[in-house]
Amino acid sequence: MKKFAKMSLVAAVAVAGLSTTSSAKALEEAIKNVDVSGTVVYRYDDRAFEDKARDNDSDRDLSNNKYKIGLTLKSKVNDDVTAVTRFIVGSQTNGDFVSLNNTNGGDGQADISLNNVYFSYTGIANTTVNVGKQGLTTPWTVAIDADGNEQTGTGILALTNVGPVTLAGAYFNQTNLNKSTDVSINGSKALGAKAVKLYNSKTDASVLGGDSNVITVGAMANIGPVALDAWYLDMQDSFDTFTIGAKANFDLDAVKLSVGARHTQLDADKELAGKDFAKEDNSLTKIELGLKAGIFGANVNYGWTDSEGGLAALDNDALTGMQGYTVQLNGVADAKYLQVKADVQVLPSLNISLNYHTLDKDKNDVRAKDSTDTEIYVQASYQMSKNFGGYIRLGQAEFENDYVDGTKSKDNDGTIGRLQVQYSF
Repeated sequence: MKKFAKMSLVAAVAVAGLSTTSSAKALEEAIKNVDVSGTVVYRYDDRAFEDKARDNDSDRDLSNNKYKIGLTLKSKVNDDVTAVTRFIVGSQTNGDFVSLNNTNGGDGQADISLNNVYFSYTGIANTTVNVGKQGLTTPWTVAIDADGNEQTGTGILALTNVGPVTLAGAYFNQTNLNKSTDVSINGSKALGAKAVKLYNSKTDASVLGGDSNVITVGAMANIGPVALDAWYLDMQDSFDTFTIGAKANFDLDAVKLSVGARHTQLDADKELAGKDFAKEDNSLTKIELGLKAGIFGANVNYGWTDSEGGLAALDNDALTGMQGYTVQLNGVADAKYLQVKADVQVLPSLNISLNYHTLDKDKNDVRAKDSTDTEIYVQASYQMSKNFGGYIRLGQAEFENDYVDGTKSKDNDGTIGRLQVQYSF
C-alpha cells in the first residue's frame, strides 16, 4: 500500500469529505496516516449460443463492456484503532461490475458507493475486532472481489490467535444477501418455478432477507505443511451450514505438489425450502490436485453434490463453491464436476493454459436425465508488471438437452470469450 498523499485528486477529495472534524487541520496532517489500496478492472465478455434459451439467463448470450474500481482506505485513528472505508465505482446494487451492452445500448456512467465503513480494534494481544459495515468474511461468501459482486453486512467480527490456531466469530444484523448472491432459485424467469437451480440466476429479494441475522464461528490451524479449517454459519429463518477443509503444499525440489479437499453441508429451513430456494439437505464435496514442474503445470479438480441438493455457497466464487467459466457445480443436485487444466510458463510474464470442464447431472427438474455440460477454452495470461496485467480467453461450450421453449430440449452450442485488464495499487 502507498501513502494517501500519492493518490489521485479524486480519491483525496473523497477522503477529505469524510475527514471533517470540529477542529481545523491542514489536509496533510489529516491524511498523513491514511493508506490506500485498490484495483481498476476492465472486462469485455462475448458469448453467442445457437438457441435463445440462454438469453433468458444472466450472463449467457451477451456482448458487454464491464468496469469496476475498488478503493480501500485505512486511516490510523490511534495506536489501537484503524478506520477502514471501501468505495466501489461499479454496480450500486451488489458491488459488481457496471455492465454496458454494446450491441443494443450506448455508453453510460457507473455508480459510486460506500461499500465498507468499519473500525478495526487491535488493542488486545493477538486479536482483531472489526465493528461496522464490512465484507462478509466467510467460506460461503466473497468479502472483496476485484472483478465480481461482494457480500457485505453490518455487525462485529473477531479474530484471535491461540498458538497455531486462529479462532473467528461474527454476528451481523443486516446483510446485502438479498441482492448480492449467486444462489440459483428458479433458473431463468422464462422457465418457471420448476426449473429450480437450473442455471446461475440471482436470488429474489423476497427469498433471502437482508434483515436476517447471520452468526458464524470458525477455527483455522496450520500443522506442518497442512492448513485446516472448520466453520459453522446460521442465517436466521433461512438455513444453517458447516464446512471443513484441508490443504497441503509439498516442495519436492523439481516438483511442487498441492492437495486440497473440502466438504460442505447446508440444511435449508422448511419455510425457505418451500419457496424453491433449495431442497432441505444439500452438500458439495471437492478434491483438488495441483502439480508444478519447471515451466509446466497441471491441475485436476473433482467435485460432487448430494442427490437431493447441491447448494453449498452464496457466491459461486466462494471457497465452498466450485466455479468454472460458464459451467459451475454450486446449486446443482446429484452432479459430478471435473476440471482439468494444463499450462506452460512460456515467458516470465506469459502463461498459456488449456482448460476443460465437464458437469454430469444425473437428474434435473426440467432437462433430461444424465445431461452433460462441457466447456473448453484456451487462456493467455500476460503480466506486464507486478501491478498490471490481464488475460484473453477463447473457447466453446455445449449444454446437452438445453431447455428451449418449454416443450422440447436439445443440445445448445456456443462460443465463449473474454478480455480482461487489471491494474492494482
